[in-house]
Amino acid sequence: MNAAPFPDRDAVAEKFSAFSDSDQSYLKLLMENVVQDENLMEGLLLWLNQMAEARFLNSLKLDKAGEWLGDNAPPRLQIRLSELAKSSQHAAYAAFREGLTRSKGLERAFPKA
Repeated sequence: MNAAPFPDRDAVAEKFSAFSDSDQSYLKLLMENVVQDENLMEGLLLWLNQMAEARFLNSLKLDKAGEWLGDNAPPRLQIRLSELAKSSQHAAYAAFREGLTRSKGLERAFPKA
């Protein structure tokens, strides 16, 4: 399945960077469409890498974004989000991972038997 051409990863990264209420609504809408999963994940990865390279680490924003995604992403994305959060030991990824873990999104998506 090919990813839809818009939004591209840069547009998605900008939404995570601003992360206003309207950006969150836009990201929720994006997560409803399976065809957009690759664009969402690539944009999130780009944003995390940008945050990792920034002079100032905004761990509160990263934590909030991780928790928000854990609370709002559909079950089909929870494993991918968890894998992405664990893909680097950088403090930016750790802050994102902390919020994602606190949301318990993965546990809700795949409850233990």
